[in-house]
Amino acid sequence: MAVKTGLLGGSFDPIHLAHIGLARAAWQFLNLAGVQLIPAANPWQREPLAASGAHRLAMLDIAIRQQPYLSINPIEIERGGASYTIDTLRQLPAGPEYYWILGADQLENFCSWDSWQDITRLAYLAVAQRPGAVLQAPADLNEHLGAIGRKLIHLPFDPTPISATLIRQRLATGESTAGLLDVAVEQYIKQKGLYLAPST
Repeated sequence: MAVKTGLLGGSFDPIHLAHIGLARAAWQFLNLAGVQLIPAANPWQREPLAASGAHRLAMLDIAIRQQPYLSINPIEIERGGASYTIDTLRQLPAGPEYYWILGADQLENFCSWDSWQDITRLAYLAVAQRPGAVLQAPADLNEHLGAIGRKLIHLPFDPTPISATLIRQRLATGESTAGLLDVAVEQYIKQKGLYLAPST
């Protein structure tokens, strides 16, 4: 029987408690052997990242120390350039049964992803609710999944109003990030002077 492996990609700029909660929910619900966190080198559909790949990897390492079912896969940072999910899936070793974990906000524009039809053949899609987004697959995706005999997996996960954008804004203005970040990650951010507002 194939090993079931979860894949959670993202900017992780910075990694926060909702990321960890989502990975845990997928791990438990899908009975996964583990979940790999895959930080993007340069997400092509987003603005430039605020922290370097090295800092984001360091924060991930800190955040997962108490989570034995989580691991870091630096494949996209090592590859460099624009990060495309299809390239990552094609580079992963054959054998495991892969589950790509995403939020409802990403599902809305999934059919704009490069080679999205191929993504659905290489991994099952497991989707969680996100604040302000409707958990509904685009018509093209629904039709395609039906044609290849796959279903969209809905993860039981309470929407958490935590975002990396909100955290960066709070850090830049000196506001509290209590309840949003792992305490040790917050300490690392302060030690390294990350996400400070540009000096005027």
